[in-house]
Amino acid sequence: MLRPIFHLITILLLSMTATSHASDFVTVSNGEFMLDGQPYRYAGTNFWYGPILGSTGKGSNRQRLKTELDSLKALGIDNLRILAGGEGGYSRPCQIEPSLQRSPGVYDPELLEGLDYLLAELERRSMRAVIYLTNSWEWSGGFSTYLEWAGHGKAPLPSIDGYKTYVGYVSEFMRDEKAKQMFADHVRFIVGRINSLTGRPYSESRAIMSWQICNEPRCFDKDNKELFFEWLTSTGRLIKSIDPNHLVSTGSEGMFGCEVDIDLWARIHNDDAIDYANIHIWPYNWQWVNADNLTDGLGNAFEQTAEYVAAHRKLTDKPLVLEEFGYPRDFMALAPGSPVTARDAYYSFVASLLTEGKDLNGINFWAWGGYVNPKNDTWQAGDEFTGDPAQEPQGLYSVFTADSTTVEIIRKTTAALRK
Repeated sequence: MLRPIFHLITILLLSMTATSHASDFVTVSNGEFMLDGQPYRYAGTNFWYGPILGSTGKGSNRQRLKTELDSLKALGIDNLRILAGGEGGYSRPCQIEPSLQRSPGVYDPELLEGLDYLLAELERRSMRAVIYLTNSWEWSGGFSTYLEWAGHGKAPLPSIDGYKTYVGYVSEFMRDEKAKQMFADHVRFIVGRINSLTGRPYSESRAIMSWQICNEPRCFDKDNKELFFEWLTSTGRLIKSIDPNHLVSTGSEGMFGCEVDIDLWARIHNDDAIDYANIHIWPYNWQWVNADNLTDGLGNAFEQTAEYVAAHRKLTDKPLVLEEFGYPRDFMALAPGSPVTARDAYYSFVASLLTEGKDLNGINFWAWGGYVNPKNDTWQAGDEFTGDPAQEPQGLYSVFTADSTTVEIIRKTTAALRK
């Protein structure tokens, strides 16, 4: 009987001290984010695995979660981009586990409470989350899992079956009404949830800045463009019908997430279902630099980055957030604390676009690894989470507390925004 009593007391205390008001929510006005009547610009991070740490089951580590949040807050970071949870079964190569939605409409209760716990901890620290609701990539299930559930057969994996095969498979998502309906049911369930720890609806949580439809949504086929536009905008309107308090965003990479059609990107993000615009930038992944010229190629990385930002900026009057960017460690090393000379230079350049220019309203680097020292170069079930998802080398893009020079750049960036 003790646990339910303590649980009730916790709900009562949190509800008494955490009542939300209109000023608690981030809004958009005249091309700016606004918070408490003031412009809100931020330098944040990606922390997709936060809800797993906040759970009480497999992969949980609430003490680490609290320590990481306190460290981020001390750096001036108050904006975290996180994944609500993955989809699908366990023991699949290149996919994180545990998964939040094990089968259509069947959720892991411990992971649901993990999301509740994370949001409650963010509220206590006046931090905010951008929560993406699914993924176009295999590392958390996403499109391919919904297609499996809709009867398309076993989903291929890019690392095993080839990228072209994967793209051919997931391109069916935009054409499959059953798969999209299962996702819509998921949206209704998560966005409409009542936090089990605070007793209040997610729609009233000041810890949420934005609901994000998908991580890097793509139509994966030029013939799907209209379906893609309709899916994103209709999902945006669905979210707004459930939660009118929080912003809605897409999670887009920019034109590279729209079959290299920047006009399609602009059309999506200028629709009234979407509150602000997103882009991602990956100089190494996009072959602006290669493993042999990470330092010598910085000039090209700077030029291409500035051009990519400017090209998207001129097509919308809404706030623009570079919500994913990363740069490899020197010599493609992985270990925390290993040299990051080129990365530091790239981070400093991106920070300058935010603090010295007017094109960006926010940035989120990829990604926070914190106090972890990865056991393996590739993620294995049971390993602690870093910022690098399961299909990528652990440590390549993660920022650890041991990366002191990068951490200092982040600290100076957040400090500059507070001036």
